Amino acid sequence: MRPSACLFAFATLAAFAAAPKPQVAFTTSLGSFTVQLEPDAAPRTAANFLAYVKSGNYKGTTFHRVISRFMIQGGGMTADGSEKPTRAPIQNEAREAAAKGLRNVRGSIAMARTSDPHSATAQFFVNVVDNGFLDYPGQDGWGYCVFGKVVKGMDVVDKIKDVKTGPGDRPVTPVVITDARLVD
Repeated sequence: MRPSACLFAFATLAAFAAAPKPQVAFTTSLGSFTVQLEPDAAPRTAANFLAYVKSGNYKGTTFHRVISRFMIQGGGMTADGSEKPTRAPIQNEAREAAAKGLRNVRGSIAMARTSDPHSATAQFFVNVVDNGFLDYPGQDGWGYCVFGKVVKGMDVVDKIKDVKTGPGDRPVTPVVITDARLVD
């Protein structure tokens, strides 16, 4: 191979390897924050999340469960408490994500689910403290799949975690997601 062809091949591989990870910007009634996804660690989870973002599903949902020393959960309920329709649940990738180094630490984003480890659909949460007990294998042999982290606006996440809540850890004044979009 000629030196110039070799350099071109190397540059192409380097550019591919350094491809930017998808980022999603959330605009809420309390400000904006951005998360960076880790599709190499949790490909199905990241793809599922991006499909909800691209379809506009998160617009008009709220952070409906806020626990100041734990996490903020959103993406599935509207301000009046109605649950939005979802697609089929996805397979839990917590083991694969943990193997790639993703943990439920402050600022990480993970999928919410029921007691069924493979029940995650649209709802997600942002850890506001380190929550190692949620990492694979967790208390149920599965854990909660981390698929990204907050890269901008953690101060807004902190504003959300500090709102006054009522029964069911629901904010007294709804924290509405007014936009969720893929950052170019």
